[in-house]
Amino acid sequence: MKLVAKTGVQDAGPACPDAAKPLMWITPGRVLYAGLLGRPSLRKIGGFIIYVAQQQPIRVSINGGPWQQGDLVVLPPYVPHRIASETRFIIDLIIEPETLQQDLLPAFLRGQQGVVQAPAFVARVRQVLDQWQLRCAAVAADDAAFDLVLFGETLPRATLDPRIAQVLADIVQNPAGESSAAQYAERFKLSFSRFVHLFKEQVGVPLRTLRMWKRARSMLDHVTQNANLADIAQLTGYPDSSHFSHSIRQVFGLSPKDVFAGSRALKLHGLPATAGSKHRPKN
Repeated sequence: MKLVAKTGVQDAGPACPDAAKPLMWITPGRVLYAGLLGRPSLRKIGGFIIYVAQQQPIRVSINGGPWQQGDLVVLPPYVPHRIASETRFIIDLIIEPETLQQDLLPAFLRGQQGVVQAPAFVARVRQVLDQWQLRCAAVAADDAAFDLVLFGETLPRATLDPRIAQVLADIVQNPAGESSAAQYAERFKLSFSRFVHLFKEQVGVPLRTLRMWKRARSMLDHVTQNANLADIAQLTGYPDSSHFSHSIRQVFGLSPKDVFAGSRALKLHGLPATAGSKHRPKN
């Protein structure tokens, strides 16, 4: 099949019974979502986010500024924005910034903010999704496979200090964890100020900000499960449902209730690092 040669996605043969479903592909450092877009509420995503128009151009307002329109929008982490589409359908990719050597990214990603012209990339993403919506496809739950399918190459990976890499692994594996910067500094035999400086230098944001994002992102692990939202809040490290709802709305522009309601028919591909059994709520 052409899909194998051009994107690396394995052809699954007969037409897929889930062809019409919205879909999400999650790996430890990546997310792809193709489905309905909610109201254009303010969002503040902690990863690089790439929006691709499926049919009609999409519109974006950054930091309350004027609306821009195009087929591709690229935003750095933590930039407040609103996104809108006449078709109410959106394709978006999230890439965790600490996984990338950012100065070696493709030109259409490097240092961009707003509408970007990259028609070949837009066409590639649309082709992948067209094939997925017609057929079942087997995809791997790792960042390299994700990159090869969506970008046609493996994005350049960052080389992190092993101590910071361990902190990140701790947070991803246990989003409910509460180890402080002081505790990590003591663990790695660093002064508090040295650890704080090293962490922000390597990751780009303070430990608290990174943990808030990772907790919100970890909710995506559970969106297809029939679980009580209070249980999800606890599993992902929020003290109560009120804090959970407020944080998710700040990040994704939707309440947890709306996210889960919109994910009932979602076809989930891959599983992130947090999807081990100890993090799964009971149905």
